[in-house]
Amino acid sequence: MSSDYYGTSAAYARKEQGYREKALKLYPWVCGRCSREFVYSNLRELTVHHVDHDHTNNPEDGSNWELLCLFCHDHEHEKYTEHDNQMGSVIKAGDNDHVAATFNPFADLKAMMEKGKK
Repeated sequence: MSSDYYGTSAAYARKEQGYREKALKLYPWVCGRCSREFVYSNLRELTVHHVDHDHTNNPEDGSNWELLCLFCHDHEHEKYTEHDNQMGSVIKAGDNDHVAATFNPFADLKAMMEKGKK
């Protein structure tokens, strides 16, 4: 097998170099799945996920990247492991099967505060 299979060749290293820094400059420091926000002190827990699972596909516009926390990133890759083990449903690389977080606990805050004053 070629060394690119394991990601050990110099060509692979050049293609992969710097995409994390670029992604962190392009996108807000928020997990794309669970919406957890990150600051500099815990930024190491935010990973760059390649949507098509090809680590050499690193377009300058970041269209193949999404920022995911460690837990969501592991879950994303676990779906493919389960499929390989015939444990899960069929999922194709690049499919977007998640639902974005929409809950807003303060949506009715003004009404709740007005109610408390009466």
